[in-house]
Amino acid sequence: MELRDKRVLLKICEHINSIEIYCRDCSTLEEFQSDNMRVEACVFNLMQIGELAKSSLSDELKMTITSIPWKQLYGMRNRIVHGYSGVDMRIVWDTIYDDLKPLKNELENVLRSRFGNAE
Repeated sequence: MELRDKRVLLKICEHINSIEIYCRDCSTLEEFQSDNMRVEACVFNLMQIGELAKSSLSDELKMTITSIPWKQLYGMRNRIVHGYSGVDMRIVWDTIYDDLKPLKNELENVLRSRFGNAE
């Protein structure tokens, strides 16, 4: 289970990296929303992060790593999957702009402390 958890955490980091790349030249909600392909790519990656957090990580890891908001990650996935046409782009943007960098940093800390590296 440990190796699987490591691979899943690394995959979540890859999805965050993709979002960071898609949004690197984007500094406002308006810029973000102006490119449908960027929005769809980011929303897809957020959905993948939530799905991995819910279904692919061991319950043991999620219970021991309480610094990561596992339920909120899956909650974002649910908002996207069950109401895409009604997804509030402000929430998506705020998640990308405010929450992903700290999440990535925490995931990298977990990978280093629990598995010896973040790669």
